[in-house]
Amino acid sequence: MIINQQVRVFPDLLARSSYDDFPWEPFRQGVEIYYLYKNDMGASAALLRYEAGAQVPHHSHSGYEHIFVLSGSQTDADGKYTKGAVIINPPDTSHQVFSEEGCVVLIVWERPVILHE
Repeated sequence: MIINQQVRVFPDLLARSSYDDFPWEPFRQGVEIYYLYKNDMGASAALLRYEAGAQVPHHSHSGYEHIFVLSGSQTDADGKYTKGAVIINPPDTSHQVFSEEGCVVLIVWERPVILHE
């Protein structure tokens, strides 16, 4: 929902049973993205929707990455994170992420990530 030209509100993201009403775009094989805002040189935020078994390849963080799991679960080398989990990856860290069952996450990047494909 857009309140005015600058304020955008996304009510009840955690309580939703479906996220089909967002204009998803392909991101990686089995992963779709909906940008809440995007800055190619600075901070960006998005929703990512993983199909079951999908993954995002190994990548590095040049700034903080904040992840909030809205549904399902996602896993990296440090563990499996389920609905309601918040993960904060600091600068100069890297990981690969996958979702066995599928998930939707809210993700905020302080700076762009560097994909190692």
